[in-house]
Amino acid sequence: MTWAPNRAVSLFRDVAARARQGRLGAPQPAGDAGGLRRVLRHLRRVMAGSGTSQQRLEKLVGLIARELQAEVCSVYVMRAGEVLELFATEGLNPEAIHRTRLRVGEGVVGDIAAHARSMKLADVQSHPRFAYRPETGEEIYHSMMGVPILRGGRVRGVLVVQNRVQRDYAEDEVEALEVIATVLAELIAGGDLIGPGENLPTQGNAVLPVRLTGVPINGGVGLGEAVLHQPRVPIPRMFADDPDAEQERLIEAVASMHSAVDDLLAASEIAGGGEHRDVLETYRLIAREGGWLRRMREAIVGGLTAEAAVQKEQDDARARMSQISDPTLRERLSDIEDMTNRLMQHLAGAPHTAAAADLPDDVVLLARSMGPAELLDYEPRRLRALLLEEGSAASHVAIVARALDIPVIGRVKGLLSGIDPFDPVIVDADNAQVFVRPGDDILQMVADNSRLRAARRRAYAAQREEPSVTRDGVRVSLNLNAGLLIDMQHIEETGVDGVGLFRTEIPFMVRSEFPSVAAQTELYRLVLDQAGGRPVMFRTLDIGGDKRLPYFDEVLDENPVMGWRAIRVALDRPSMLRQQLRALIRAAHGGELSVMFPMVSEVAEFDLARAILDKELDRERGRGGVLPDTIRIGAMMEVPALMWQFDALLSRVDFVSVGSNDLFQFVFASDRGNPRVAGRYDVLSPGFLALLRAIADRCQAANVPVSLCGEMAGEPLEAMILVGLGYRIISMPPSKVGAVKAMTRSLAVDSLASYLDTVLPLSVHSLRQKLEAYARDHGVAIESG
Repeated sequence: MTWAPNRAVSLFRDVAARARQGRLGAPQPAGDAGGLRRVLRHLRRVMAGSGTSQQRLEKLVGLIARELQAEVCSVYVMRAGEVLELFATEGLNPEAIHRTRLRVGEGVVGDIAAHARSMKLADVQSHPRFAYRPETGEEIYHSMMGVPILRGGRVRGVLVVQNRVQRDYAEDEVEALEVIATVLAELIAGGDLIGPGENLPTQGNAVLPVRLTGVPINGGVGLGEAVLHQPRVPIPRMFADDPDAEQERLIEAVASMHSAVDDLLAASEIAGGGEHRDVLETYRLIAREGGWLRRMREAIVGGLTAEAAVQKEQDDARARMSQISDPTLRERLSDIEDMTNRLMQHLAGAPHTAAAADLPDDVVLLARSMGPAELLDYEPRRLRALLLEEGSAASHVAIVARALDIPVIGRVKGLLSGIDPFDPVIVDADNAQVFVRPGDDILQMVADNSRLRAARRRAYAAQREEPSVTRDGVRVSLNLNAGLLIDMQHIEETGVDGVGLFRTEIPFMVRSEFPSVAAQTELYRLVLDQAGGRPVMFRTLDIGGDKRLPYFDEVLDENPVMGWRAIRVALDRPSMLRQQLRALIRAAHGGELSVMFPMVSEVAEFDLARAILDKELDRERGRGGVLPDTIRIGAMMEVPALMWQFDALLSRVDFVSVGSNDLFQFVFASDRGNPRVAGRYDVLSPGFLALLRAIADRCQAANVPVSLCGEMAGEPLEAMILVGLGYRIISMPPSKVGAVKAMTRSLAVDSLASYLDTVLPLSVHSLRQKLEAYARDHGVAIESG
C-alpha cells in the first residue's frame, strides 16, 4: 500500500484531535502557566534537597496537594510482576504506604497504568473500575484526577490527587499534573526507590521472569546487564532557569532537524518519485505538524527545559499511540519516536551511542537495528549477547557477531520497551528466548547449560589435531567462514584446512570511505599471511540489498535480496571490481590466489567478470608486478537458473561454492528475513536435498571441486547430510567446527548414502525427523557446540 503524505498527516492530526478530546490519553495543555512554573520551582527545591528518594517523594506529595488545592496526593510506583504499590501519600492513611497494592488493570489507578492515559472523575466511586481499599481511608473522597508516570514509553507509576467534593478538574490541571509526573519519573528512575535487583524472586514471594522471544540468528547463551545501544539522551536539567532561552534552543534544534530531513529528501538517490519518496515526504510533513511542537513549547512555558519537554512529548505520544488498534496509525509511532530522538540529539549537539560510555563487564546489547561498524565500536570482551528488534540472519551485523562468537536473537518484539537499562538478562539464542530479571530456576538452567557446553568444547578441543575423517575413511575438509582479521586467529585453534569463504565486503562496510587499492592490498596480504599457507577463497564484493556501504549511493530496491547486488553491482561498476581484483593479485605476490564471484545467474555474467580479472592480470604483468603462482577462479552457486547452464559453467571454472543461504530462499521464494516465512521451509526437505545432490554429482562428473559455505554446513545434522550427498569441502563459523568434526568422525558415509537413496524420493515436507532418528540409531554425534 502506498502511504500518501496527505492521508498520513490527516490520520496523524486525527489522533491528536482524539487525544485532545480525552479519548487517547492526555488533553492538550492550557491555562495558568505561571502557576505551573511556581509548582515546578517548589518541586525543584525539594528534588535538589537532602534526604533519600523516599523522603523527597513524601515531601513532594504534600507540596503537590497544596499547590493543586487537593486534599489527597498519592504516588503509586510500578513494582515487579506488574504491581502498583502506594509509595507516598498526603491525605490517605499513612499506614497504607507500602501495604496497598493494585495489579495493573485493577481499580481506577490500575486502569490508568494499563492504558497509559490520564483520567479525571467527579465521582470516582461510581466508576465501574473503582476498587475500594479499606486501609487507605479513601471512602470520604469523591473526585479524582490521575495521570501515568511515564519514562521511556513505559509506565513507571501513577500520580493521583483526590478531593472530598465532586470536583470537575479542568484541562489545564490535568496538563499540570502530567508535567509534574514527568519530574517524578526521573526520581523513580534514579534507582533509590526501586533497586536494580529488587525484581529478582525471593523465597516465598517468587515473581515469574519476563520472557521475550524472537528469531535465532547466532546460537549460544549469554548472561549480562542490559545496555541500550542508543540510550536516552541524558537530560542535564529538568527545570528551566530561563524559559525564553529554552524556547530559543528548541526552535533552533527543530530548524536544524528540519534542515537535515530536507537534505535527505534532496539526495539524488531518492530525488525521483515512488513509494519511498511518499514515505519520506510523510515523515517531513509530520515533522512540521504544529501540534507536537506546540505541546513542547507549552511545557517549556510551564517551567521545563527543552530536553524535558521533548521527553514528555515522546513519552506521551508513545503512550497514546500504543492504544491505537489501527496498524496504519501504529506505524506512525516509529516516525514520531525517531523524530523526538533526532530532536534530542540536535539539542545535545551530537548523536551518541553507549559504546563511549562506562559499561559493565557483562553487556547484553539492545538495539532496534545496528550496522556492523557500530558493533565493532564495543569491546568484544564485554559483549555477552546482542538483541535486536529488527535484524535477520543475513544482516552484516549478524555476520560480525558470529565472528565475535556472540549469541544473537533478532525480531524480539517489545525489546526496547520491555527491558530497562542494566536489567539482568539471560539470552538463550539456541531457543530464541530472552529472560529478563530471571529467577533461580532460570539461573540454574543456564548454569547447567553452560557446564554442558564447556564439557563439549573441551572434548572438541581434544580432537583439534585429529583428522576430519569418517569411520569408513572418507576425508572431509573443514574450513572457516571469515570476514574480518579477527576471524583468522581461529585457524590454528580450530585446526581447519583453510578459509572456505572470506567475505570481502565486511571490511568495506566498517569503513567511512571506499578503501584504496593499497589499503585493500594490505588487508588481503594480512589475511593470506595469517592463513599460513592454507587456501583462502576470496569472494568478491557482495554488496547491495541489505549489505550497504555507508559511502555508496543507496538504491532502494522493492526486493533487495533479489535486486541490484553482488556481481550485478560489480559489472555495472567495473572500476570497483577492478580495484579489488588488482589488490587481490598484488596481495598474492607469487603465491596462490582463489577468487569466486557471487550470485552468478548466467554464464555470460561469469565471462564478463573473468574478462575483468584477465585485464587486471595483464595490467599487473605490464607494470612488472609479481603475478600469483596459481590462480583458481570459481563461481557461487546461489541462483537456481544457473542449473540450466551448469555444464557450460563447469567447463570455465576451477571450483564451485554453493551458497546454501541464498540458494535455499530462491528455491522456495521464501525471504529469510521475513519472520512469517523464515521457518516455513526446511533445508532438509527432499526437494532441496535433491538439488544439492544434483549439484555435487555434476561437479564430480566434471572433476570440478565443489564446496558449501552456507549456514547449514555449521549444523552437525545438516553437515552429516551434506557429506552423505557427496560434499567433501564445507565451510562454517569457527564456533561450529568442533561439533561438525565430532559428527564427521562418528559417521559412516556409505551407510548414510544408501539410506538417503530411500528417503529422497519421499513427498514430505521435511526429512529432519527421519534423519535425526538415523543419526541416533547409528551413533552419529549431532550435538551442537
